[in-house]
Amino acid sequence: MPTTTAAAPAVALVRFLVRYAYVPFMLLGVNGAAIWLVGAGAPKLWLLLVLAFAVGCSFAAERVLPYLPAWNTPRGDGRRDTVHAFVNEVFTLAGLAVVPAVAALAPAPGAWPDSWPLWCQVLLAVAVADLGITLVHRASHHVGWLWRLHAVHHSVTRFYGFNGLMKHPLHQSLETLGGVTPLLLLGMPLDVASVLAFAVAVQLLLQHSNADYRTGPLTKVLALNQGHRFHHLKWAGIGDVNFGLFTLVWDHAMRTYIYDPDRRFTSEDLGMAAKPDYPASYLAQLAEPFRPGP
Repeated sequence: MPTTTAAAPAVALVRFLVRYAYVPFMLLGVNGAAIWLVGAGAPKLWLLLVLAFAVGCSFAAERVLPYLPAWNTPRGDGRRDTVHAFVNEVFTLAGLAVVPAVAALAPAPGAWPDSWPLWCQVLLAVAVADLGITLVHRASHHVGWLWRLHAVHHSVTRFYGFNGLMKHPLHQSLETLGGVTPLLLLGMPLDVASVLAFAVAVQLLLQHSNADYRTGPLTKVLALNQGHRFHHLKWAGIGDVNFGLFTLVWDHAMRTYIYDPDRRFTSEDLGMAAKPDYPASYLAQLAEPFRPGP
């Protein structure tokens, strides 16, 4: 058809941009917009609008250039994942409310480098939080009661951006504490904490994205979807890899990094082999960690 032929170059261009420009746009453009808004003194609620825009970009990229088209089709999980995301982001906002009070009690007043540009402070926060969250994440695969909470996240059987926000709220709280406690002890200010929370949400969208993007040599450094799919392999022991949230630096150090560029994934590879019938509804997933049994 003529229309289709005429549109082909435009479609090819959009797909090219998703493949090579989507990750830089999200990491630098969207996070950069958050830093600019906070630095300009805009109300923190603006970050929610930018996050909604990021979610929209995530869904759009997955439809323009999907890794697996079938993962774009809900399986009765869309509403559940929306509730998970909403509840967990509300928890995050509630946590931000106590940051100023906690920072005022920091045992090392003046330790935080608040004279640095805001973007430098955010990078410092990301680096510190990345280590803490990675360690809690790894422990969650080896400590029984932590795994029961974390298993909610590993019950997914399709890989798309929004299910990066699908976590048991108690487990998210524990991961957050692991990442931000050292920062709070140093007196991290609210502005930095707000951007950090925003950057975590953006990172989760990228890390679980169904977009077939490319990051070249950074694939071995950044904790994005190409490496994170290996973490969600359901076979016992295989998913015990690639724990990093922002980077894979600590996985290299702990020798838990793995990547095979030729490996392809389907829904048959995801989930939990030991619990193939894990509850699928939101309330049942909240209750499952506390039910008797292995």
